[in-house]
Amino acid sequence: MAIAAAERSDVGQGNFDPIRFLQQIVAIDSCDPPGGEYQVAKLVHDELLALGVESELDEFRPGRANVLGRVRGSGGKPALVLSSHMDTVPVGTVPWKRPPFSGEVAQGRLFGRGSSDMKSALAAMIAAAGALVKSRHSLKGDVILAFTAGESANLLGARRFAEQGLKYEIGAFLCGEPSDLDVIVVEKAALWLRATATGRLGHVSGDAGINAISAICAFLARLDRLELDCPTHPLLDGPTIRVGRIEGGSAVNLTPDCCFADFDIRIPPGVDHSAIVKRVEDIAPQHLAISILDFKPAVERLAGDDFVKLCSEICERHCDRRPEIRGASYYSDATILLDGLSVPFAIIGPGELGLSGQPDESVAVDNVVKAASIYEDVARAWLS
Repeated sequence: MAIAAAERSDVGQGNFDPIRFLQQIVAIDSCDPPGGEYQVAKLVHDELLALGVESELDEFRPGRANVLGRVRGSGGKPALVLSSHMDTVPVGTVPWKRPPFSGEVAQGRLFGRGSSDMKSALAAMIAAAGALVKSRHSLKGDVILAFTAGESANLLGARRFAEQGLKYEIGAFLCGEPSDLDVIVVEKAALWLRATATGRLGHVSGDAGINAISAICAFLARLDRLELDCPTHPLLDGPTIRVGRIEGGSAVNLTPDCCFADFDIRIPPGVDHSAIVKRVEDIAPQHLAISILDFKPAVERLAGDDFVKLCSEICERHCDRRPEIRGASYYSDATILLDGLSVPFAIIGPGELGLSGQPDESVAVDNVVKAASIYEDVARAWLS
């Protein structure tokens, strides 16, 4: 791990333009798959050092890197973590009206892949750190910037931080995933399963074999009708099942002997995911196996929590409206870094819910500027 730090205190947010920086990092393709956040990470690392913020750049796999920034407090309180990821989902095949890595600003919005989810939060958190570094003597605890690789798929960066022991420093956790500057206090669990059908190779001129693709199609028809009995949650919609990938067959003129389908199930907190797996296995036909690819636990904090109240008050001050307390179907790095912990948690991001993964993704420029002030004020108030 390469570690570099600076102790300058003569620079801060006034020398950092979050919109200009957001344009720079949106222009870098860091889609996952295939990943490759190093260029973004290097730019973030260098900018933090220029602002006087301690920073570690950790390229833990070729092209995959985390950045850990730190504004030190007096040590009287546990750290506040500001969390953001540097990867994005792929651009997709639907044409964009503007180039997906342009960073173009028009009609008060900045366009490009990752502008909403969630490089805008990344830029805003750097701006907040630049302002905080000038007055770090007044902070009773550290502000840690946990910027990760690979969140969008397998949470590689968060798992790396967990292995390094970061979670044991966390006193409160503020994530910048898209929320339109509302306050999100609960995110669903994500269960990723694979259905694998085994058939028998065949050919039209002889033994027709057993078609594994047909078996998967029959199973997916049953899966589409499967109803999951989960308790209702006041801030979340019901459970969802989405098929994301199918692969099978080797040649058009051969009966496929193997086929698999990967699918995503989102469930509210408190649901035993092993019971969900059992429900899926019960509808699987013979010669079809169900396996778990990944499970990302739900994260939740009560709306009446002191940290949530503080976040809400500060959002209201900067947005001139009372923020909604909401839930989200997505997962964040919190699912890894807060697993097994009971610490204050909230999500506030300048991006908008529903724009993740969409063509012509964008973020309101004004939201990015407000988010920087919100992050700064939350840190000052929580660590006072």
